[in-house]
Amino acid sequence: MKKLAILCLALFIVNGTQAQIFDKLKNAVSKGSSTTSTNSTTATSTANKLFNSGNSNLSTKPVDNNVKPSMGGKTYYVSAETGSNRNEGTDKTAPLKDLQKAIDLASNGSVICVAQGNYLGKLNCGYIEITDKYLSVVGGYNDNFSERNPIKYITCIQPTHEQDGTNGSRGYFTINVKGNRSGLILIDGFCLDMGLQNNYKAANTNDPAFGCPQGCETGLILETSQGNIAHQLMKGNVEGHLVVRNCVFVNGDYFGIQMNHIGGAWEIYNNVFVSNLFAACCIDGWNKEANQSYVDFHHNTVLFSWCRTKLMEDMGYGYCFRSNVDSDVHHNIFGCSNYAAMERTHANSNKEIEAKRKTSAYDNRFFMNRCDLLLPTPGGGTWTYVKASQFEDVEQLVKYENNAELSQSSNFMKAIDEAYLKGFAQIKKMESSSFDRNSAANQYRQAHGLNMQGTEIVRVSMYGNRYNMEKTFQLFGAEKGYGAQIPALN
Repeated sequence: MKKLAILCLALFIVNGTQAQIFDKLKNAVSKGSSTTSTNSTTATSTANKLFNSGNSNLSTKPVDNNVKPSMGGKTYYVSAETGSNRNEGTDKTAPLKDLQKAIDLASNGSVICVAQGNYLGKLNCGYIEITDKYLSVVGGYNDNFSERNPIKYITCIQPTHEQDGTNGSRGYFTINVKGNRSGLILIDGFCLDMGLQNNYKAANTNDPAFGCPQGCETGLILETSQGNIAHQLMKGNVEGHLVVRNCVFVNGDYFGIQMNHIGGAWEIYNNVFVSNLFAACCIDGWNKEANQSYVDFHHNTVLFSWCRTKLMEDMGYGYCFRSNVDSDVHHNIFGCSNYAAMERTHANSNKEIEAKRKTSAYDNRFFMNRCDLLLPTPGGGTWTYVKASQFEDVEQLVKYENNAELSQSSNFMKAIDEAYLKGFAQIKKMESSSFDRNSAANQYRQAHGLNMQGTEIVRVSMYGNRYNMEKTFQLFGAEKGYGAQIPALN
């Protein structure tokens, strides 16, 4: 006998139901999206200004102000619209066309300036790779390099199904560099979008099997979107100073950033992460000694981090505190995490090394996360779900002050795609099962000593649906002082 159970997921419930939560939110979510202002300036030709051009609203200085992008290498220019790979690329009036070509020509300390456009790598293979070179790769220029504005002049890596056979398991940006603890890799002003290469169900709002809320541009993502191959938007193994800023990571089917930290000080800031499966940012420590790998993760906007599968039983994190990595996480906005805004469940088996580990989460803003911090339960077993108001009792956090829920009247809500937010706030999980002991198939299986079989169907009203890439740029500057700000370039 067929049995149907409709379960509203308790993803965001503190008091009341999801419907009540959305009723409170919908007044803050106006139709359409707010318009954000942009600062357009003349692009600088000096590497020092490239590095120091941060955000006037940011309270945290770069990891090391004494480290500059330029260490004596040449400056290269790349334009998908006006460039040619037969050019030398060192003159902005005669740029290269292919970003990978510029990377291959560059030496340690080179700065690569990239104009607006879609860059798919050598022969449009679908990924960009940096190997054994400390480089600065800076997007967001107009075609003649007279102006830089990464919100206005979108520089992206956005493959389609044409790249299914050529980008394999590569990250859209793959970085493998080691050997110089003080060397700098700067990735600035890129949009990495997997939304055109993933497989989604159709945007059919009439059939619950499609998982498409009204107004979303696709149905749910297929869990085998890339078959047995999954792409991180950014992956690699890096030793030194890695700085990632003013970037967008959207629609990743297997992490936004997942990288291995060999040693050094990294800074990941002023980025937007939207609709990524598994986790938005996960940095694993590959140095066995204590306090050798540090990450400063700040002023990022992290939204809609989806679980591993549509069963929504694990993963779905904004930021992962992983073993052998010291982290400061602050001034971020974490919203609509399918499981947890932050996860700190991994520990080094060497208790002496683990005791030296320093992790902090302070001055962040949260909303509509299943929990704000996930911890292991003492003695093993299930997880401990922690809200921001309880951080002072988390002994794993060195600094914990001034974390809070984002005000429901915040203008930030208006910058989020309204249909996407509403669909997430009203997620439902539907399970149906069918078992007939007397069916012909089960009678046959029983007679031959085989296990009898039934069917079970799990459907969700939304899961990993594609988020419009262009709308992610409206999130820059949506909440003053928290999350990604408008890049202020000198």
